[in-house]
Amino acid sequence: MSIYAISDLHLSLGSEKPMDIFRGWDNYVDKIKTNWQNTVKDSDTVVIAGDISWAMKLEESLKDLEFLESLPGKKILLKGNHDYWWSTAKKINDFFVQNGIDSISLLHNSAIEVEGVCVCGTRGWLYNSETDSDKKVLLREAQRLGRSIDVAESKKLKPFVFLHYPPVYGNCESVEIINILVERKIDTCYYGHIHGGKFSKKLITGEYKGISLELISCDYLDFCPKRIK
Repeated sequence: MSIYAISDLHLSLGSEKPMDIFRGWDNYVDKIKTNWQNTVKDSDTVVIAGDISWAMKLEESLKDLEFLESLPGKKILLKGNHDYWWSTAKKINDFFVQNGIDSISLLHNSAIEVEGVCVCGTRGWLYNSETDSDKKVLLREAQRLGRSIDVAESKKLKPFVFLHYPPVYGNCESVEIINILVERKIDTCYYGHIHGGKFSKKLITGEYKGISLELISCDYLDFCPKRIK
């Protein structure tokens, strides 16, 4: 019974936004399926840290969600910046019930106990937030992260922290997010959002202020979930 992580699947089985047009993404859905089936068992859990589906509305995400449902293991979803289909937790959970989706849970203003640890996290926000509106969103996301970690601490469980946005990128730092990670003594933070090419040049992985930062975006992991526990 292991825990795996991946992000940025960018599924488009029910929409017209294929990723195959990008270098390295040819046949990516088949790669995800094959690697997942060869790696993950039914007893395992996979955390998917955002950018799950290109769907614009909840109803349009069904084929992508059914694809995830068909794969082994339990899945925990975290919202990404491109998950426009994401609605309220109640609406999404009701949608799951209506469509027989029972292996998927949401990490949304919450924390989920898995294998003796607690999966915590939130979307995060831009690492170069400068406008008042961006700063407001970043503060809200930091508060959500804090509350999620509170749940783990209340259960006396080790928090496994996930973000969609990286907490630091190049010389830009989401100070509010980093401060929480440091203050709560989080040893590892898993994040997505960053892909290959020019965007990976400012990539920060490894230790940063005592925190091990690990990128788990789909193409970075060669379309295979990474075992983290």
